[in-house]
Amino acid sequence: MRSFALFAKNISHQHQKTLLFLLENAPSCWIHAGLAAELQALGLSFSNAVFSEVYELPKEVNIMICLGGDGTVLDAVRLAHDKNIAILGINTGRLGFLANVNPEDLPEALQKIAQERYTIQERILLHADGLPDNSFPYALNDITFQKRDSASMIVLKVWANGIFLNDYWADGLIFSTPTGSTAYSLSCGGPIMTPDTNNLVITPLAPHNLSARPLVLSADTELKIAITGRTEQFMVSLDHYTQFLDASRVITLKKAPFRAQMLVLEGENFYQTLRGKLNWGKDNRQ
Repeated sequence: MRSFALFAKNISHQHQKTLLFLLENAPSCWIHAGLAAELQALGLSFSNAVFSEVYELPKEVNIMICLGGDGTVLDAVRLAHDKNIAILGINTGRLGFLANVNPEDLPEALQKIAQERYTIQERILLHADGLPDNSFPYALNDITFQKRDSASMIVLKVWANGIFLNDYWADGLIFSTPTGSTAYSLSCGGPIMTPDTNNLVITPLAPHNLSARPLVLSADTELKIAITGRTEQFMVSLDHYTQFLDASRVITLKKAPFRAQMLVLEGENFYQTLRGKLNWGKDNRQ
């Protein structure tokens, strides 16, 4: 069995069953330090090597298996950063567009990995410049600017490649990658984009002007955002990590200089995932 890294958070009973299967069938896998601490706290024994950062992994470990939902996969992307690590998500969460392998299919998934029956799909990320916390200024899904709490709507000025685009009067704006087009943007009326497209979409949150519709741009567009409103601070979220912005800041968004690598098993594809997750073609009437 090929050696790989193992990452998970918030171990549930379902996690435990899947983890034990992995530890029994892939004894050479490396375990993330956070997961190792949880295993020890649960009294589960293991003899696997432990890593905290991906640079500690040997070169032959170029796959990371994640147990959890899409949030866990997003954290794994932060962990892998720009290293040559492909990520496979085992879905013990809910919908799971990124973590799309069911636990019951894990034996077959491990067999396909051992036989190298998979492809690596590269996904673009967004980079934000000008944030207060610049420790990891990247997002695989989306970067969202929005008002704080129940404050009144805000005005977001947006420039595309130095050209003024619009004043958005709204609760906020979502700047989404193709990967994130099936996340928050989709729930707010944004279009679905296939992962291989080189595009971004701007999706307004509760716009004051109904003519403010989702807009698809080239991913090579440099965007600048300035926010004004009745409060002195606003929120910005990079995937599910949130921080606060002062009104004086201007944030620049552009495509990151590296791409996330997602492992796609043989026989799986994005259209299949869409049909399964969105129940396309199914008659659910009683």
